Amino acid sequence: MNQTATPVGHLVRAWREQRRMSQLELASDANISQKHLSFIESGRSAPSRDMIVHLSDHLEIPLRERNALLLSAGFAPIYRERAINDPALVRAKATVEQILKAHDPFPALAVDRAWNMIAANASVTALIAGVDAELLKPPVNVLRLSLHPKGLAPAIVNLGEWRHHLIERTRRQVRLTRDPGLEALLKEISAYPAPEEKLVTLPEDEIAIPLRMRTPGGVLSFFSTITVFGTPVEITLSEISLEAFYPADEATAAALRAL
Repeated sequence: MNQTATPVGHLVRAWREQRRMSQLELASDANISQKHLSFIESGRSAPSRDMIVHLSDHLEIPLRERNALLLSAGFAPIYRERAINDPALVRAKATVEQILKAHDPFPALAVDRAWNMIAANASVTALIAGVDAELLKPPVNVLRLSLHPKGLAPAIVNLGEWRHHLIERTRRQVRLTRDPGLEALLKEISAYPAPEEKLVTLPEDEIAIPLRMRTPGGVLSFFSTITVFGTPVEITLSEISLEAFYPADEATAAALRAL
């Protein structure tokens, strides 16, 4: 008789396929038999809570989605979620702000899962000072701020490639999280007017797509890195990303130091 996968088995298989792992690879990494994993995915075996957590670790499933996986198997969620302003997270937020401040005079900001700005340093504040006031009302969404025609878009020299970069990054996030809010945001920013997109081919000595912005001090060029906390056990902290921008040339560095 054919077996129909249970919700948890279906989700485990979906995450494994999203990570482009074969059953054998996941079973080997998780130190379980491929047969047992196959039984879980097909619904012939119901995984324990510990097994779900174990597989989630090896699949690198975000904490929010781990809770959903546990619920689908009939278990209570085990990862807490609190607002970033919750008294219990005061120390964590202060740490984030300290990191951002230490990056001055170069721009750095922290965003949540939905790309809403949690905190930013003085350099970011200076760069976004001229955008429409409506876009600066909390919560400030960084994607909307970057690509909206009344936001930073008119000041971005390479808007086509930067827009393509942000949209593709968001599209990957939507595929991983299946978050309806992110999906709506992706649809919104994709509809903003933009120059014709071109296939981006980076020079051999480039490691990232640069962001080039027109400012009163001339064109500034940046590359960025993204940092996440390595071992959080709380959903809010696990979803915070710190994006730090670095000058891509000496002229940009000098201009930022002058600010």
